[in-house]
Amino acid sequence: MIKIKYHKTDIGEMVFGVYQQQLCLLDFRYRKMRSAVDGRLQKMLGCEMDEAQDDLLDVAHSQLTEYLEHQRTEFDLPLLTVGTDFQKSVWDTLLKIPYGETTSYLKLAQTMGRDSAVRAIANANGANALAVIIPCHRVIGSNGELVGYGGGLPAKKRLLELENPERMIQAELALA
Repeated sequence: MIKIKYHKTDIGEMVFGVYQQQLCLLDFRYRKMRSAVDGRLQKMLGCEMDEAQDDLLDVAHSQLTEYLEHQRTEFDLPLLTVGTDFQKSVWDTLLKIPYGETTSYLKLAQTMGRDSAVRAIANANGANALAVIIPCHRVIGSNGELVGYGGGLPAKKRLLELENPERMIQAELALA
């Protein structure tokens, strides 16, 4: 069973999920792809989801709270990524984007040596079930604009401002 728990945060209501003592889900509860992400997890892990208590759920919530309160820049949790090999390679690459920095889908594709796979990389980015921890919010459009985010663009903007307020001020001045 995937043990899940819901928590309200400053960026929206989140759902946390643990399977065999690994965090497999930390995502926006009301995102458009919620059923697709949950369905993939349940199908690939061969189990159902249910609300339950687990110490790791509490630790994950605590670490997310610390992150949102500027007290943490990295997460220290056992992670279980559930997806295709390609999706996992995208998520592994996302984990290498430093706190406070951004990249574009094109640069991500180039980093992976998959220049023609920009759309597939964007789709894998959107399928990420470990939002914030696997920092898909750090991927922006090639023109510097905020594009696509499971939690919505206001949440993406808030996360980027949290990580690097100076960069966001500079971007807003450039647009003015």
